[in-house]
Amino acid sequence: MKEKDFHLEDSSNAKKPPKRVAFIKARTAARVKKEDEEMVMTVPNLVGREVIAFEIMVIILSVISLFFNAPLEWIANPEHTPNPAKAPWYFLGLQELLHYFPPIVAGVILPTLVVVALIVIPYFRINQKQEGFWKEDRQKTLMIFLAAVGILSVILFLFDVYAMLIPTWIMTGMILAPYFSKKEDGIIGWLGSRSLSWWVMTWFVVIVVILTTIGILFRGPEWSWTWPWHEIY
Repeated sequence: MKEKDFHLEDSSNAKKPPKRVAFIKARTAARVKKEDEEMVMTVPNLVGREVIAFEIMVIILSVISLFFNAPLEWIANPEHTPNPAKAPWYFLGLQELLHYFPPIVAGVILPTLVVVALIVIPYFRINQKQEGFWKEDRQKTLMIFLAAVGILSVILFLFDVYAMLIPTWIMTGMILAPYFSKKEDGIIGWLGSRSLSWWVMTWFVVIVVILTTIGILFRGPEWSWTWPWHEIY
């Protein structure tokens, strides 16, 4: 290609799209390599999977209902109040929190803080890069993490919320394991690759499952601790 066929010039206009020149050798075909996209369309990639999961769940529940009767109680009687009066199973986690905290704390403040955290944390810089929890500034991250866990542990200990305190300490050990371990593969490497938002969401799910399970199986008259194999009269 001759020099007079094109020329280069500098421009200070950052908004102006640049012009690119491709040099193709003789007897060479121009090819474009297909790359995997980081993002896909919601329809059908996500919605299709959700519909399949919904249909599978309906089939499973339908099959279970053919072999097991629903655990219904007797007809409502205003002269006989059940003890304990339990909410639907999906609210028993909050009802279990009411056993430890005042109503405004357990029913409003704590759920609101958890929802706000789940919304805000994914926008942190550490999660935008999808890097592990200890990838950047390990010392600073350790100090902030231990301070947050310490404050949460003190609050849970003062209110005797051991159902949340013990799982929190277990997950704290799992988070700290990659920090003090020299291994970078296996289960330690997998834990070290988890981001902050993943740990928060996992902690939230674990706490909800534990509180709901306690409310369903281990709460008897006057909301006292009752083993599920003890018959209640």
